[in-house]
Amino acid sequence: MRPKLPLLTAVSLSRRYTPQLSPSRYPGHVPTNMFQKTLLAVGSGVTAFFNPRRGDIIATLGEATALPFLMYRLRDVMLSDATGRRILREKPRITSKSLNIDALRKYPANSVGKVYSEWLDLEGVSPDTRAPVRYIDDPECAYVMQRYRECHDFYHAITGLPIIIEGEIALKMFEFANTLIPMTGIGALLAPSRLKPKQRERLINIYFPWAIKNGATAKPLINIYWEEILMKDIQELRDELGIEKPPNLRELRKLKISHL
Repeated sequence: MRPKLPLLTAVSLSRRYTPQLSPSRYPGHVPTNMFQKTLLAVGSGVTAFFNPRRGDIIATLGEATALPFLMYRLRDVMLSDATGRRILREKPRITSKSLNIDALRKYPANSVGKVYSEWLDLEGVSPDTRAPVRYIDDPECAYVMQRYRECHDFYHAITGLPIIIEGEIALKMFEFANTLIPMTGIGALLAPSRLKPKQRERLINIYFPWAIKNGATAKPLINIYWEEILMKDIQELRDELGIEKPPNLRELRKLKISHL
């Protein structure tokens, strides 16, 4: 059996037919032209459709489809806000070391930090698993994408949506309404085609309406300096942001199963 070639192979092979690329602009940056980005988008999109658990492929799809004008728009959303400007200037990273997850577990019960750490423990994930940005050429926009990626688990925590396919799709729709990052909308619209009818019914009737309404009306989550509000009451934060917590997805799934 022939070994599977990495997704980047297609990009590497295409370089012999394309003009010289600009040099790397930040650590880990892989310069690509529009043709190569298209290859990445198609290849990662197909792979992600058949294997939505491949976080590395989802990350590549997000970067390959991150049109420059939309990433500049999200950067400008940060520049228009005092906290967003400070995040861009200081460029904090969210890791298990920078947050000290063990300390968060001892925070008050309804604090952002406690709820976040409980969600990580319940779902068995870590903030250290987020892939670094490689294919976005503008260094500042690359950081904006990295920041969005590392804040994703906080979005899960404040909404209560679990890491199961329905929860991820619902959160992707919420993120698209709030950020307009193309990959989030693509994933939210295409992924339900692989779900069972009852799962699609829950998404269409309950979670998509919630996601569109709350994502569109909530304050831009990209401007939250999560590291500085870990002691804040989580319901108070939801009220300030304009986010209504959706119905508990795990409980709804249990109810459906119990009635079979």
